[in-house]
Amino acid sequence: MRLFAPLCYTKTLRFQVRNLTRGTLIGFAIDSAESSAERRTGLLKHTKLEDGTGLWIVPCESVHTLFMKFALDLIYIDRKKRVRGVRKAVPPWRFSACFTAHSVIELPVGTVDRTGTQRGDALEFTKV
Repeated sequence: MRLFAPLCYTKTLRFQVRNLTRGTLIGFAIDSAESSAERRTGLLKHTKLEDGTGLWIVPCESVHTLFMKFALDLIYIDRKKRVRGVRKAVPPWRFSACFTAHSVIELPVGTVDRTGTQRGDALEFTKV
């Protein structure tokens, strides 16, 4: 019997993300999207995000919300996990970019306001 490995097997990692500058918890269940397929699909199959959840897309400097069913807060970060930009309540059918960013976290609307996250803040990612 021959065994075949999957053509594209990736294991999604989950993180807790803290804003060290503000002393706030951004999310306790932030999934990562690192493969091309994971980044391409993103949150398109979701109908909403619960508080504390989100998606960290690595690498990524721009996103679209085409075909999305809900709005998102976005936090763009650089390689040193410093916030390069934030976008609040980005509705479906929009584009957003921050060309100085290395990755972006897609979050439920209200997360940026709740955590006080601003450009320049330091974030900490812990695997869970």
